Amino acid sequence: MPDQSYPAFLTSASRTAQFPADQGREVAFAGRSNSGKSTALNALLGRRGLARTSKTPGRTQLINFFAVGPGRRVVDLPGYGYAKVSAAVREQWQRALTAYFETRRSLSGLVLTVDIRRGPSATDQALLEWVRPLGLQCIVLLTKADKLSRTARQAQCREAAAVLDGSGAELVVFSAPERLGIDDARARLEAALTERRQ
Repeated sequence: MPDQSYPAFLTSASRTAQFPADQGREVAFAGRSNSGKSTALNALLGRRGLARTSKTPGRTQLINFFAVGPGRRVVDLPGYGYAKVSAAVREQWQRALTAYFETRRSLSGLVLTVDIRRGPSATDQALLEWVRPLGLQCIVLLTKADKLSRTARQAQCREAAAVLDGSGAELVVFSAPERLGIDDARARLEAALTERRQ
């Protein structure tokens, strides 16, 4: 992006009152804890360290908003799954995420990160099913593809496609270190930030 003021951190929120104004276009990044969500977000926005990464599951504990242009945002959601957090924190996350998906009119897309070695989990599938009525553009990044051979990647991609058949999601085999799938994912992200919800 030519404007050096973007991308930029906007705010962190744990409840709806702390969300930025519900205007413009917004794409959310979601995924199981340690699925490479923050790494993918940084790679796609071309700004290392924008979203904090960690090998410790559950590092992202708030809903983090980033500006990527006038009236355009990406949102880093808390990871779900095996994050080592208390039941009270998990309950708070659930309330915040439910409120986020159910109230944000500016939400136009969802990027879901799935570790290609593990494939889509039941929670991943449930999330895609939950948001389908919202008319979002859904992109599934099959992350950490550099951990597998080309043949294994293809096999895992076919399996993921079969599991997610009917979800309406578009699959992209992705690796930040190898820069695999970055251009494709960026184009889809740009489309989601530009086009209206269906």
